[in-house]
Order: sequence, then structure tokens, then C-alpha cells
Amino acid sequence: MDQKILEAKNVTKYFHDPITYQVLKEISFSVNKGDFISVIGKSGCGKSTLLYILSTMDTDYEGDILIDGESMRNKKEAELAMVRNEKIGFVFQFHYLLNEFSVLKNVMLPGLKLGKYSEAEVEHRAYEKLKILGIESEALKRPNQVSGGQKQRVAIARALINDPLIIMGDEPTGNLDKKNSEIVFNIFQELAEVYNQSLLIVTHDNEFAARTHRIIEMEDGRIIKLQGK
Repeated sequence: MDQKILEAKNVTKYFHDPITYQVLKEISFSVNKGDFISVIGKSGCGKSTLLYILSTMDTDYEGDILIDGESMRNKKEAELAMVRNEKIGFVFQFHYLLNEFSVLKNVMLPGLKLGKYSEAEVEHRAYEKLKILGIESEALKRPNQVSGGQKQRVAIARALINDPLIIMGDEPTGNLDKKNSEIVFNIFQELAEVYNQSLLIVTHDNEFAARTHRIIEMEDGRIIKLQGK
């Protein structure tokens, strides 16, 4: 039996400013352990809005989101923040690294915030993640001393530090050239296929999407096509 990591059940979303407008219409799908799924569709189709809801950052919606079999409805903000830190890893188009800290410390920050392990253990785990991504030699540099592609790999290591159930990406290759996009894709593929990591990636890059396990195609706030296994 496939382990369901994330489930969206009839998720519907309205914006009310300045007029009421339906942006998501009864979105339902699930993500199993080890799935590598891309979400595609034209700008404005609701992809990023959906990702914000799935990641528990937007709680103003109809329907339900289940993470690890547990409903996210009616949870307090502090509980949702805990879910985000412990169960979801985020990779955005921009890396959001802090230049005042080393690469290693940037990766450690969500682990220190979670407070599950000692600082020494978090540091060891951060090194291990950097090793998986082939950038452990950059650990003591500042983010402004490494290349754009390396920054995004640091951001992926940071997303992995708490061993999340799912990695969510919002255009993670949107700011990268072809070579670095390929590196990031290969990392995601390895995470899914070797480490059984679940990934849900919003992307404009159809070449990237075509090589993922499943494609969710959206249009006008609806899922119009599900491709793949």
C-alpha cells in the first residue's frame, strides 16, 4: 500500500479583493511517498496559490488538506508552523540565504529552530546533506561567495535538514541557466528514487516537468490533466 504523504480534497479558494473571484475549483489529488510530481500551467492558473494552501501558509480555503493523514483544518497557527518546520521542506525560485551566516549555518537554521537535535547533531546532519548535493567543500563560505547554482543547492540542503515528508518547490529552476537547472533536476530525481523523498514542484519548465513521475496540469483554477503513474 502506497503511503499517502499529502492529500488535497476538493480545495476551493476565493479572492475577495476588490471583487469575489474563484481562483481554485475543487482541486483533489494525492502525493505518495517517493513521488516526484510537477504542477504546470500558464501564469495565473492558480499553481502558486495552490502551493501556498498545500504548504499550510494560506488557511482561507474550502475543502481539506491532509498531511501524513492528518487534517490541517482548524489547526492553530503555532501547530501549522510546527507542521511546516517538521514535515515540509521549501525550495523557492530565489534561495533566500542569509549572507551573514556560512553556507553550513544557513542549512542548519531550520534544524536549530525545530529543536529536535543538539547543535552538534544538526551540524553533522547539515554536512551530510551538503555531501549528498556535492557542495560540502563550500560549507564555510558565505552565500555571496558561491555561484547561483550552488546557492540553490544550499537551499535544497536547507529544505532537507529536518528530513521532511515532502519537498515543495515554487519555480526552483526559474532563476537558473540550463546547466544548473539540469543539476537541480538530477538532485530531485535522486532524492525521489534513491532516498524515497516526495517532491511537489511548481514549474514553467515543460522539459523539467516531462521527466518527473507525474504531471498535474492546471488551467483556470482546475486540474485539467493528470499524466504519469
